[in-house]
Order: sequence, then structure tokens, then C-alpha cells
Amino acid sequence: MRIAAAVLRLLVVVPALLGLVACSGGGGGAPPPAPTYTVTGTIIAAGGSVADWDVNDPYAPHVEGNDSCATAQPLPNPVTLGGYLNAPGEGAPGRSFEAGDLDDFYRVSLQAGQTVTLFIGGDPAEHDLDLYLFSAACADLVAFSEGYGATEAVTAPSAGDYVIQVAVYCDGNDCGTTASNYTLVVGQSAQAGVLADTLDAGAEFVPGEVIVRFADSHQPLGLAAADQRIQALGLARKAGAPSRQMLLSLGEATGGAAALAALGVNKTPGQALARHGRELSPELQARLETVAAVRALRARPEVATADLNYIRRALAVTPNDPFYSYQWHYPQINLPAAWEVSKGTDVIVAVVDTGVLLAHPDFDGQLVAGYDFISDDANSGDDESGIDDNPDDPGDRIMPDGRSSFHGTHVAGTVAARTNNSVGVAGVAGGAKIMPLRVLGRFGGSSYDIQQAIRYAAGLANDSETVPSQPADIINLSLGGGGASTSEQEVYTLVRDQGVIIVAAAGNENSSTPSYPASYDGVISVSAVDINKQRAPYSNFGSKIDVAAPGGDLSRDLNGDGYGDGVLSTAGDDGSGTIKMGYNFQQGTSMAAPHVAGVLALMKAVNSDLTPNEVDVLLAEGALTEDLGAPGRDDLYGWGLIDALQAVQAAPQSDTPADTPAVLLANPTSLNFATSETSLNLQLRNGGTAALTGVAVTDSASWLEVTASSVDGEGLGTYTVTVNRDTLAEGSHSATITATSSANSVTIPVIMQVPEPQVDLNANTGFQWIVLVDPATLETVKTASADNKAGVYNFEFSGVPAGNYLIFAGSDANNDDIICDAGESCGSWPTLSAPVEVAVSGNVSGVNFVSSYGFNIGAAGLLPDRPGFSRTPVPSKQLERQP
Repeated sequence: MRIAAAVLRLLVVVPALLGLVACSGGGGGAPPPAPTYTVTGTIIAAGGSVADWDVNDPYAPHVEGNDSCATAQPLPNPVTLGGYLNAPGEGAPGRSFEAGDLDDFYRVSLQAGQTVTLFIGGDPAEHDLDLYLFSAACADLVAFSEGYGATEAVTAPSAGDYVIQVAVYCDGNDCGTTASNYTLVVGQSAQAGVLADTLDAGAEFVPGEVIVRFADSHQPLGLAAADQRIQALGLARKAGAPSRQMLLSLGEATGGAAALAALGVNKTPGQALARHGRELSPELQARLETVAAVRALRARPEVATADLNYIRRALAVTPNDPFYSYQWHYPQINLPAAWEVSKGTDVIVAVVDTGVLLAHPDFDGQLVAGYDFISDDANSGDDESGIDDNPDDPGDRIMPDGRSSFHGTHVAGTVAARTNNSVGVAGVAGGAKIMPLRVLGRFGGSSYDIQQAIRYAAGLANDSETVPSQPADIINLSLGGGGASTSEQEVYTLVRDQGVIIVAAAGNENSSTPSYPASYDGVISVSAVDINKQRAPYSNFGSKIDVAAPGGDLSRDLNGDGYGDGVLSTAGDDGSGTIKMGYNFQQGTSMAAPHVAGVLALMKAVNSDLTPNEVDVLLAEGALTEDLGAPGRDDLYGWGLIDALQAVQAAPQSDTPADTPAVLLANPTSLNFATSETSLNLQLRNGGTAALTGVAVTDSASWLEVTASSVDGEGLGTYTVTVNRDTLAEGSHSATITATSSANSVTIPVIMQVPEPQVDLNANTGFQWIVLVDPATLETVKTASADNKAGVYNFEFSGVPAGNYLIFAGSDANNDDIICDAGESCGSWPTLSAPVEVAVSGNVSGVNFVSSYGFNIGAAGLLPDRPGFSRTPVPSKQLERQP
């Protein structure tokens, strides 16, 4: 039965009035009274539930103490807690109405990474609660969340004992109208999809700085107008431009308080800390003010994004190549994340260029056989033997000082320099192979020679009278010029028809004039961007541009690394008369194209059947790029800046392999024994269809034991995991279970708590009010109440007339005579999601159901209304109750 949004009322019968009615009747025989019956049952408190010690309901048990850090209420882990806070004189009359209850403190043992989430029951615009996390005994503030929304969250940085403070925001003595229920949740990890509007104020960030981008509809015209608007907000611009993200300061001269005032913030950060005598250090004050500024900026219509300037650290995925830190162009295209998926292993990329320095240390193991197709000895420089099977670059001597460009070496290094070899630089696709094809000499290269090279790469007949043992998957052409020809177009079409993906540089003339081969049909044309993702000043543009990639701009050093912002890759230097291997920064669409070729190699390694047509479709769908410039395709960036992670995730499978790769999976992915569980099950299974063998399971703690329960010969099946608390100290304990196999290993985090004596191990969903409801009118017929007895509540209705009834139960922490408010527990027989009528024609027993603090995220305002989605699946129930 679906309950309508109606009010359920309890009829209060006053004995004195009954006496008056009895004396008013006349004579005659009265009909016998209708028989009545009793209805009894049990409410079970949901596991892991706890009630705040000092709610506003005067009938609920009350424990003094959780109003200060020293007397914090101990909690189990995990826990879902229902609580209530109010400013003096606010909310419904009750236990805390007059004096107010501004703070609740809770003591809990947490593991690293555990998140504490606060859901505010009332409208956050009127009822402002904040959340703080302290170290044991409140010695240090570890994390805080002073927000304006319905959700606040903090995360424990390491394992240990902590104190949580939930606080009413007060500005001095003005605590506003706050009177609100709340739900506090401590779990194994953050709740996905719930924390999107929170700020990780406990993470490292730069105090006094915010990163802001104005909304497109509010873009200031020019830098002067932008600065004027920024100053009006009490901020100062440190870097950036109005068309993109800007780094803003809260103002060194005026200070953070002045900036907050200009932003209209009427919330002084840290007030809940100050009222407990905590002195705020200048650094902490600056952090609090910075978070408050970001929240205020996010609420303004002219601001598209506002964020903290978080501090980032290098992660383990970072290659160990010593010059990798100068390759700013790789993080720009989201490459490190893509390396977690693909390295481009065994994909062949033909680099049609000046040849490659085959002896360069960063090409050790990276090359397959290539060819030299320069047919004019005069153009071949020091290699005057015509076309041959040696694609080594002897040097083109085209530099003004007589040195050589070694252009092909630079291009090849971007595609696939050996990565994680503790030498030089990293390549985009370090697992790929380079097929070096020499076509450019002292005077460039002829279209005929280039045609022979790409035919060779595709395994087609060519002037070398040979073909490679394995054709190239991708061809990179960092070359070009004016003039189009039918014969060239035919060759490029033929090569593409062989399934080879062709990538070419758009040209460096800052012109919309088509350059070839980039402008031929079937060729991916690549323009260049600088370190700011803006079109590089030299890059060609126009209707033939398909995609953009980093090309660099050596005229600037915006990242302050001491070098012009060009693309760093492999190189050679023959200025001394002998070739010395090295690295250098270069710029151009020639540098942009191999980024795209390398990313396509990552895709090809994921899906060996990837075709040129599929790449075209994915580009047009925006599946491979970060959109820059005008929405969709434009003449500067094509479909946008290549995004390596998106690309590898988008690589389609054109057919289903006979076997999907074996992968060992664990369910659940983590285990939490809380305060009283001693045994849990763990299932290991094969997530693929290929064979998986050699499963072995180990654990990391003496108090943890894993035994096979129902396991097959390969070690797949169900395991029983048990814990022994006997010799452990009070607090939270963590360990890991590691399962290895022929395919992979998985690690299952385990958390367990040895509770201190003060922790009540019985679940508690607060003092329960039970209502018997007429399903036709939704009026309350009778009420009962019950207190917690070892995690259960026994109730009885007596004098119940025959009929059908609904039964609901819940707490009333705010004492507003309505049970099942947000932040209060609620239940119904047999389930809350589907209440069923109880037929009473005699005494009824065994009406047993669960009451829990289960809350609807939609009701917290984090999700929009949707068709068929009720924000209040069970209505509030009005109580006019009498003890």
C-alpha cells in the first residue's frame, strides 16, 4: 500500500471527560460494548545504530556529557547515529528548548581514509550545522567541514582515536534559528555520489588562494573588467585570464575577513571552535577563511567553478625517467591515468620523417626494421646510396649553424621512447614499437618518396621490392606542404583501406590554407596547443583540423622550470662533427601529431581491431577529446584536445574474443567486523572466462584467520573469515587479506573494533513512538511507546476494536510530535517500503519489524525530483501524545 502525504493524528482520551459522558445518559438498557483486542510486537533496532544522548524528546533516556570534548559520547565503528541540536529558544518545546544544545561530541576509533558524513535533517539555509574532526582529547583539529549544504564530511588521515564535533553555527551569540535533527555516518569509505558538494578541507591546499572560472554568460570583457569584478568580490588576481581558470587571492593587504565580507559571507569561520576556548592559529584561521570563500563563490551565479588550490604530490605511476618532470605535455592530455590501462604494447607506429638515431639509448628495444626511401642522392646528405634498408638518420645539416635537426628522432621519442628505464624521457606509448622510415633529407622530401614509404608501412608493393614482416598499425607524418594531387589522395585512401590509421601535422604557418597530407580525406589533421591549452601562435587552423595536441611554445616559460615551454623529447647533436645523443625542447605541429599517434597506439593495444572509421566516429562523438574552443568541432582545435584516458576507455571491441581475460574478484571488497561480529564470509571468483589457477589466500594479522569453507580445486569459492579480540587493546584495528592467482592479486581491507566498556554494543534507534493507524482515513487510532531493551523494543496496544490497521514506529528527537522526520528513525510492519494492513479480529501478536535511521538522499536535497521518485516515501506522522 502506498501511503498518501497525510497527517496521522493520535486521539487523546481524557478520563475526566469519560466520567461526564457516563453520567449524562438516561435510562434504558445500553447495548453491550464491542469486543476489543490486544496487538503486540517487537521493534528491532537496525544494526550499528546509535542515538544521541541528549535529544529534545523529554521521554527519551537522557545522559549528560556529550556537550564537551572531555565527556564525548563513545561510538562503535561503523555507526549510523541519529542526533539533534538547537539554538536556545529555537525548535519545538522540549528538554533542550530553553538552554539550547549547540554541540554534540563523539569519541571514535577510525582507520585511515574512513569518512565521517553528516546529513542535516532540516533546511540547511535555516539550520546550519558544521562538522569537525579532532585528534584524541581534542589536541589538534584534523579536518573540518563548515558548509552551507545538507551534507558535511571529513576524512581521517591515519588510523587512531578521534573526537567528532557536530556544532550549531553561531556568529558570536547569534545562533540563528537552527533546530535540526541530523544523521551521522561512519563507514569503511566515503559514500559515492553523496559527497559531490563537499570540500575536502582536510587535504593539503594553499591557504588564501582559490581557483575560479567565471560562467560563460557572465564573462567579463577583457582583463581590466575581470580585475574590476574580482576586486569587487574582495579578491585579487594572481594568475590566469577571464576566459579560463584564474588563481585568486583573498587579499594580502585586506586579509581574509575583508574578502569574506565583500563576498557577503555572514558566517565567521571557526566560531564553534572558539566557543569551546580553542584559540585559532593564523594558519588555521586562513584555512577556515579560504574554505568559506570557496563555498561563497560557488553560490554566486557569475561563478562557474570555485575550488581550493590543492597541493598535489607525485604518485607511484610517475615514470622514473629523469627528465619526465619536464614533460608537462603528458599530464595535459591525461596520459598518466591512461598508462594504468594501456602502454601500447606491441603496436607498431611508422614514423615517416628524417629517419631515427637508431643508437639512441631511449630507443633500445623500441625499434622494428624500417627503410630509407630518399631516392635522390643529392638530397640524402651523407648517405648517398639511394634507397636502402638503413633508416638511420645521418643528419640533414639544415640548421643555420650547420647542425642537423634530427627531427624524426624527436618525433619518434614522443611516440614511444622507452619508459621507466631510468634514462632520459618517457614516450606516450612506451610499449609500442617504432618503424623508422626515412623520407626527408637536406631539401625535404618528395611526395613520391613519401608515397613509397607509406605503402611499405601498410605492406603494399613499393620501390624497395620488400614489405615488413608485420605492417604498421599507425603512420605518423610530421611533415607537409602546399599543393594537392589526385595520385597522393589515392595512395592515402588505399593505405587507409588496409586498416592503417594515418596522422599528420596541420602545419606551422598560422594559416587556414590547407597543408598536405594533413588535409587529405582519411588523414587525421593535428593542430597544436601551448601549455595553457590555447592554440599555439604558429599552428595552422581551418576546416580540415580534426584534433589538437601539445605542440609547445618556446617563447614562454609559464611553468617556471627554466626552459621554454616546448615539447621535450629525444634528440641528437652533431655540432662537434660526431653525433651525440641527447634531448631537447622543440615546438610545432610536428610535435603535436606524435602525441595523437601515441594515444592511438594505446587504443590499438586495447582493441587490435580498431579501424580508421571507428576512430573517426569516436572523434566526432567527442569520446577521445577534451572539448576546447566552441562547443563541438571548431576550426582551431577540431574535436578538441586529445585525452589519453578517455581514448583508451573508448576503444571499442569490434568482436567478442573466445575468452575474456581471467581476473580474480573478491566479494565483498572489504570486511568490517564492527564491535561484535566474529565471523564473516568472503567469496573469490573468476570475473573472466579464461582459466584462472593457483589461488592462494593470506592475511596480515595474528587476530585474523581465513579458512576455506566451500572452495573448488583452484581455490575459488567461499572462505570464512574470523577475528579474535581477546588479546587486543581497545580501539579500531585494521588488517588486509591478500588473494593471489595466476591472473592477478586482490587486497581486501579488514577493519574491526575492540570497544571500550562505555560503548553500548546494542543497537539503538532512539525512544520509539508506535502508532496504530486507520488505513482509510490515515488517522491515528492509538499510540504506544517503548524504550530500548538490548536492541529491541516491545510494544502493546490494548482495547483495539476489530478492523484493519497500519502500524508505524519511529523516534521524535526534535519533539515536534511528528515521528519519522529526516534524521529520525522510522519503521513499519512488515517493511517501511511496503506497509501492509494488520487484520484484527482477535488478539494479535508477533508484529515484528525494523526501525532504522535509513534516510533518503533525495530528501537531503542532493538529488533532483524524478518521475516515480518520492522524496517522502513515508509521510510524517502527527502525534498528540500523552505519557
